[in-house]
Amino acid sequence: MTENIHKHRILILDFGSQYTQLVARRVRELGVYCELWAWDVTEAQIRDFNPSGIILSGGPESTTEENSPRAPQYVFEAGVPVFGVCYGMQTMAMQLGGHVEGSNEREFGYAQVEVLTDSALVRGIEDSLTADGKPLLDVWMSHGDKVTAIPSDFVTVASTESCPFAIMANEEKRFYGVQFHPEVTHTRQGMRMLERFVRDICQCEALWTPAKIIDDAVARIREQVGDDKVILGLSGGVDSSVTAMLLHRAIGKNLTCVFVDNGLLRLNEAEQVMDMFGDHFGLNIVHVPAEERFLSALAGENDPEAKRKIIGRVFVEVFDEEALKLEDVKWLAQGTIYPDVIESAASATGKAHVIKSHHNVGGLPKEMKMGLVEPLKELFKDEVRKIGLELGLPYDMLYRHPFPGRPRRARTG
Repeated sequence: MTENIHKHRILILDFGSQYTQLVARRVRELGVYCELWAWDVTEAQIRDFNPSGIILSGGPESTTEENSPRAPQYVFEAGVPVFGVCYGMQTMAMQLGGHVEGSNEREFGYAQVEVLTDSALVRGIEDSLTADGKPLLDVWMSHGDKVTAIPSDFVTVASTESCPFAIMANEEKRFYGVQFHPEVTHTRQGMRMLERFVRDICQCEALWTPAKIIDDAVARIREQVGDDKVILGLSGGVDSSVTAMLLHRAIGKNLTCVFVDNGLLRLNEAEQVMDMFGDHFGLNIVHVPAEERFLSALAGENDPEAKRKIIGRVFVEVFDEEALKLEDVKWLAQGTIYPDVIESAASATGKAHVIKSHHNVGGLPKEMKMGLVEPLKELFKDEVRKIGLELGLPYDMLYRHPFPGRPRRARTG
């Protein structure tokens, strides 16, 4: 039985910051599983997720506005550590009895924070020292409002010249707030602070590693599909290639990959895909030469958007035709990754925590009653590349410059 790599988990509540996905990626880089949800989750959803800790992200709103987002009050009653970042700190302060105001001096960019009080969050972490020996941290600020009074049971940990409460803490409850962004590289010790919160304060083990992710994915694929047959559209791109390798490890010859050569690929890419996945790795691949069909459908069309739709439609037609030739295929595999899931859910509902399948192959014929297998749907792109390396795929293939894909094809005249 594989180890439960989701045993320790962090919940990140999204208040709309451009950096929120970066926060999640940083937590994953620390070897800890996390999920990104919209800020207005229910108590029941949080209880069901059972997080080891909660991070409140930054956001573009002002907590001084009446209808601005607030964290669910249960966040502060769940008995787990909470880390508020920028807007997350401000809403934490307001909801727990502090005060926030618009600042006359907005801080955007580099700032130096002086640590005034010992705290588990920053103990032993410094970039330099003041003349009298106090630790200084080089950080990245991006805020207009600022906390002007912290809750009565908090202490001031650090400040800047214009921001009296740059870090606040309630050590007993393990609540922490920072006015800067630890997730960006400009905050030089940001990863150490996140590590301190996630690994030490929340006591999360580093279970989220490429090797363990692969073992978990293989076990889940086998549990989901059993001895059934699976079909995958293999493009030679990162996501479909890693999906193919995971499925091959899990179910071997019960996987059939369909490689549609539309004539619009990189030079010699069709041969490279067949050589690598067919000859070298031994996957079962159906090679469909469809260049003439695609170019014929595109002939005479000059509008880029129309070309994109034609390419998508013809691909689905070709893929469907090949799928219908196969017998007893019960599952369709797709290379959906976590940002696809977030984007798809957000566009459908406005809430990142509502998980919705992101169909990147397209519609299927009604006569094809197939389930969906998405082994990468919890992973960010950088994680997909790392497990691709672990599975034996070449570095150059996983990290090469992304091919323009449909936009490039849309320029084909």
